[in-house]
Amino acid sequence: MTARRLSQAISEGDGISVLVEVRDGDGALAAEEQGAKGVVLRDHADGVREATQLPLLIYGPPPQEASRSAADAVVLAAEDESERLEELVGQAAELGLECVVRVRDEEDLERVLEHLDPEIFLLCAEGAEDGQAHLDRVLELLPDVPAGKLAIAELAGASRAEIIELERAGVDAVLVTAGDVGPLVGEAPPEV
Repeated sequence: MTARRLSQAISEGDGISVLVEVRDGDGALAAEEQGAKGVVLRDHADGVREATQLPLLIYGPPPQEASRSAADAVVLAAEDESERLEELVGQAAELGLECVVRVRDEEDLERVLEHLDPEIFLLCAEGAEDGQAHLDRVLELLPDVPAGKLAIAELAGASRAEIIELERAGVDAVLVTAGDVGPLVGEAPPEV
């Protein structure tokens, strides 16, 4: 089976890439058909890998040997202690997985950059202040991501207008929940 690189999928082509959180193989197939560049799992789900050729990103820790061929990349939380995070990054590398480091605030980002040199960041809005829009929180984190690194915005219910704003700001991809993602990816993929 050929390796599917998340970093390559979200950096190639024009515009922002859409990653879709799915729950099963049917959701993964629908996301692929609607133009998603990758699928995301928070929990194990049978049939997802068989349903799509898109890169599969799972929320960490890195999977055990039995499921290693299913995942292509893993999300690791920056709030883990630095030593633990370094250990998890090492485990992921041994399994051939790309690491996506999820950061909530400037302190997470600073600590990760001090101890690791990840290629991909997942910017989440958990650190948003009361009343602050999630989009605004993600955009506040973006300037602190070093040039040359990939930034994914975690915005579950993003609208097309928000995705356009993220793209203009320089975000490489957006992670959304399953649904009708066709309108979010912009132009429809060509019919085959």
